[in-house]
Order: sequence, then C-alpha cells, then structure tokens
Amino acid sequence: MSEDRPVQGAPPEARDRGADTRSAPDLQVRGEPPSRVRIREVGPRDGFQNEPEVIATADKVRLIELLAKSGLRRIEVTSFVRSDLIPQLSDAEQVLAAVSLPPSVSVSVLIPNERGLERALRVRDRFHEINGFLSASETHNLRNVGRSVDDSLSGLERTFGRALDERLRCEGVVSVAFGCPYEGQVPRSRVFEIAARLAAAGAAEVAFGDTTGMANPLQVREFFVAARESLPEVELTAHFHNTRGQGLANVLAALEAGISSFESSFGELGGCPVPRGATGNIATEDLVSMLHEMGIATGVELGALLDASRAAQKVLGRPLRSHLLAAGPVDWRPRR
Repeated sequence: MSEDRPVQGAPPEARDRGADTRSAPDLQVRGEPPSRVRIREVGPRDGFQNEPEVIATADKVRLIELLAKSGLRRIEVTSFVRSDLIPQLSDAEQVLAAVSLPPSVSVSVLIPNERGLERALRVRDRFHEINGFLSASETHNLRNVGRSVDDSLSGLERTFGRALDERLRCEGVVSVAFGCPYEGQVPRSRVFEIAARLAAAGAAEVAFGDTTGMANPLQVREFFVAARESLPEVELTAHFHNTRGQGLANVLAALEAGISSFESSFGELGGCPVPRGATGNIATEDLVSMLHEMGIATGVELGALLDASRAAQKVLGRPLRSHLLAAGPVDWRPRR
C-alpha cells in the first residue's frame, strides 16, 4: 500500500460507529455548554515544528510572550525530540531559558520518550507539565514514531512514573482518535483502553486528537459522551484540526457533550507530518471568538491574541490561515 494513499473508509451506514456503536437516538442528546473553558495553546510546539524553516529562538520567545500577554494560561512551549528528526525544535532548552512568562501560565513540553524526559529534566525549573503522545492506530504510530502502540504505552508508563516523581503534571495525547488515514475506523473501545492505561500511569488529563481532520460533529458528540462515562476522573481535552473545515463544528459538538478543555494553535499553525494534506489545528483566535460570541468565558483578550498571530505572520513572511486574521472580530456596533 502506498504511504500517501489512505485506506478507504467503511460504508456510509457504518461510518463513525465502529464495533461499539450506540443507537441513533443517543446522537441527539445535547447538554448545556460549559460557561467557561480552558485552552492550551500548542502553536509554539505543534505549529513551529511543522514549518519548513527553523524559526529563530529570539522570535519564538517573543511570540510565546505575546501569547501569554493575551491571557492564555496554558502554553505548550516546545518539545524534547531528537534534533536530527525535528530541527525546528532543537533549541528547546534555549527557548525555556529565555522566555519570561507570568507565574499564572502553566508551561508544558511534549516528551516523546524517557530519553526526552531526561533531557528536559536538566531545565526542570522552567516548566510544569509534560505531554506524552501516541497514536490510536498501529499504522499511524509506526509511521509517526516507529514503534508499536504497546511499545509506546510501555514507554509512556515509565516516563510518567519518573515525571510524577519530579512533581510534574502529566497529560496523555492520543492521536488519530477519531479515525486513521491508513486504517480508517479506529474502534472507540480501543481508544478508551489506551486512555485508561495512560490515566492508570498517572495522566491527570487525556487529549483526544483528530490529527488528520476526519471527525464529524455527530461522531464527536457521541465519542465524548461515552468518554466522560468511561473516564470520569480524568480531565478530557479535545484537539481538533481544520483539515476539512469542520474544526469549530466539532468544538461545538464537544461542548454539547460537556467538554471544557481544548487545544488549539494561533494562526491555525501546525498539522501532522504524516500523511500529506493534514493541515493545521483550529486557530486559537477563531476558537476564542466563537466561544465569546456564545457567551463562554476563556480569560483570553482577543485583540492581544490577534497581535500575536499578526506577529507570527511577519516572522514567517506569509499569510496565516485563521479566519479572524482575514475578517477581524465580530463588531456589533450599528453603522450609519
């Protein structure tokens, strides 16, 4: 099978259900959205690592500090990955050493394995959380990190154990949780088994990623209703990509299922290195704008957030994809 040609999905009547489907009436259940949400900004890691060029350390630091000035209180600043594989993040230690953030900001770093944690612990005083990741499908995990899912889980269990000894908060990130471009359907039961194992290893939070933008709102709502039942003691976070333009619709579905924690990337930066065409995360400014228009608090000042995205455009020398950068915030003032 060609690496860039996705496996065809299930027949229409079976899509988005998997082996553990619920009855159709369950899809209609909608709850009241939360009054406030928590947002983790992942652009400085997820976004910068997907840029073709290496962004200067000083520019990264300036953009991260601009993000913090907007009121964002959770920022994934960098990742301790192999520099030969992702040179865009080879300056992780330098970024953490240089960036100046308010005490109210929880700084997280992505950790791929025990070796990455060992490297990160040399600057332990500069961050508060680690995010460990794996894929829900074997094929995507092998192509992304070169390991089986079980090997990745075993490694994360050891990594989380050491991180907890260092009094670090742990988040587990499950990629392709809503569908895999190579395997198609990923049974929901399998995703929850992986999440439960991450929680047992010490993850206080589990994020479910629509890594290549395959999810739809009905699927998302059903998924998170079941996830809350399956993982009642774990903070559940939604991580959507806008590959096929359904990112914010999926946010609404997650809100209706009671989810109040989201990850997003300013300017709609980011994506997935495998396969082709997996474009960026939902834009943080688009997310914040929609939530504010719905009366949901975020603690983020939208104008300051847009300043950060505009600054990123200048650094990268190209327009970014977020809608708000093009259209601006909603203005309800009457015109004469």
